[in-house]
Amino acid sequence: MIRLSFSLPEPGSPWRRTWEEVKQRDPVDISEMDLRYKYFGVNVEMAVGDVEVVSKRRFVTLVDLALSFSRAERCISSGEDAAFDFTESEEIIHLQCDGDLVAVTSSKRPWRVNVEREELASAFSSFLLEAHLRLTSEVPGLDANPVIRQILPA
Repeated sequence: MIRLSFSLPEPGSPWRRTWEEVKQRDPVDISEMDLRYKYFGVNVEMAVGDVEVVSKRRFVTLVDLALSFSRAERCISSGEDAAFDFTESEEIIHLQCDGDLVAVTSSKRPWRVNVEREELASAFSSFLLEAHLRLTSEVPGLDANPVIRQILPA
């Protein structure tokens, strides 16, 4: 079983400002660099069974993570290995395909967990749809930004 979700920061949190500040800009013209690293901080959780792959206490930028998940989803759907990482962290989560299973491992922690390839691809796809919906509903016009369009699953 996979749990993969995100939540917006509480009002008053410095991370919440990353959602408010972007509303002062023209959403179509925001650069990929700013979308990936400056805006849309969220808490994210990813667990496979009892293994906490990504801690729900961790803040990351949603667009950067979603673009990483989008690339990973395409790779594992094709039976290829993939990986994703986090801004300002040395940890890399590796996804190694072996038939219908994917071995999920961390470059920094000693756990290893297997998950059905289709279940992981589906979890990534659902996450991407939810991320796109949340981004475009919070910031009208953001759906016209070419970077945001890349978030939608294949």
